[in-house]
Amino acid sequence: MAGKDQNTEDSNNKIINKKLSEYNSIIKENEGIYRRVAKKNGLSDSAFWILYMMCEEEGKLTQSTVCDTFCQPKQTVNSALKKLEKEGFVKLETVAGSNGKHINFTQKGWKFAKQTIYRVIASEQKAIDGLTLKEQEEFFRLFRKFTKLLKENMEEI
Repeated sequence: MAGKDQNTEDSNNKIINKKLSEYNSIIKENEGIYRRVAKKNGLSDSAFWILYMMCEEEGKLTQSTVCDTFCQPKQTVNSALKKLEKEGFVKLETVAGSNGKHINFTQKGWKFAKQTIYRVIASEQKAIDGLTLKEQEEFFRLFRKFTKLLKENMEEI
């Protein structure tokens, strides 16, 4: 009987591994879509996501908010911000009474964001709109559940 149990477990593991492989492939394909858009527009991944977040937040955010939201090290975010500032897309302004700095678009940055980042957001909206409301709710419900379970299991490592 133990042999059958082991065969069933091996079979289940193969199915799970195949599904994980598909999941990882989808995630990497998704990341690749954004990476190609960033590269095509002369941006690093970090710079792209900073500009994206600025569009979501309508321009007012701090470096620490970016680090926390995207789980990126301060050094990575700082390097991307310095490059964006050097290229004239953003300006950093000291926040009164704090070590933090607000990240603001320059006129050039707003123009660039309208030509690129807002088009990315419109493409995402169109993709989401391609799902029924029920599919959208199910997609996000399952993705949140999987992410929660993954986080819980990764804490053990």
